[in-house]
Amino acid sequence: MAVPHGPAGVGMARRRMREELLASGVQDSVVDDAVLILSELLSNSCRHARPIYDNGSYGSARAASKDPSCEAGPASVRASWRIDAQGRLTVAVTDGGGPTRPLPATPSVTAHGGRGLAIIRSLAKDWGVRDTVAGEVTVWAVLSLQGAFATRVDLKPDLPASLAPGGWPLGPAFADLEDLA
Repeated sequence: MAVPHGPAGVGMARRRMREELLASGVQDSVVDDAVLILSELLSNSCRHARPIYDNGSYGSARAASKDPSCEAGPASVRASWRIDAQGRLTVAVTDGGGPTRPLPATPSVTAHGGRGLAIIRSLAKDWGVRDTVAGEVTVWAVLSLQGAFATRVDLKPDLPASLAPGGWPLGPAFADLEDLA
């Protein structure tokens, strides 16, 4: 799917991915991870890479807007996802490339960014970068639909009576909490 090169495109793609994966029966935890990965890939693309234009050209949206004769069309990137026969979900974003290859960073504790690819690396079974056609770069990540990558623990909706609200045993250290009720 082609999405605008910018924050609006990130939201559009996330909403569509979530709807499609949930409709396909993918587990909520996997959908959450996939949407986070897509969001990180698209955000990185918007921040660090050139868009792709309808006419197939690549470059800066600012440069195109300064030239009124430029008929490049809207600046966009391509987001895609698919489930293969082995039960793997591949998420990919294709853009016009950037000045450097995407690599995980090691930001300082106070840095405002630089953690996206590390998040992707920790959530995905595999990830990578490939050059597609001339000038286009695709960053992809693969998630497993079963197994270790989809085993978050869900809380039981029915709590034992001893743990239900109002049934909590309050020891001497918490005796003053009963006064608040």
